[in-house]
Amino acid sequence: MANNKSMPIGIDDFAKIRTNDFYYIDKTGMIKDLLNNWGEVNLFTRPRRFGKTLNMSMLQRFFEIGTDKSLFDGLEISKETELCEKYMGQFPVIAISLKQVNGISFEEAQQQLWDVIAQAAEQLDYLQESTMLNARDKRKIFELSEGKGNLHAGFQGKPVL
Repeated sequence: MANNKSMPIGIDDFAKIRTNDFYYIDKTGMIKDLLNNWGEVNLFTRPRRFGKTLNMSMLQRFFEIGTDKSLFDGLEISKETELCEKYMGQFPVIAISLKQVNGISFEEAQQQLWDVIAQAAEQLDYLQESTMLNARDKRKIFELSEGKGNLHAGFQGKPVL
């Protein structure tokens, strides 16, 4: 029987690729490598169109609270049951792509950046009910979701969990 999978040309959303049964080259081993070789900051450099956004989407889907764990069924990381139990679906995730920030002027690019950040912060609204955050941190998330506040101060500090 012929395999009727399609190529995911131009698709950089991990969940969309997995749920629509596109061809996917399993790069989930990267998750294990990141967790075992932890760094305070990780820099991913690749040429254009080499899957950076797709890899970031994969990481987001792995770590974010409420993730669909079945997205990882049959992939390399699913063999790492201890890591999956400890980390999969356990964290709030801020995912930002700057692809759409391309203003003609500095002011226009700055506004587009604020729009991207506000949209990402809106996805964290559920944290307003969290007992893990203090009132100041909740206010920072709210301000960012409104396109206000101090970008530098808004992303400093310790991890939420």
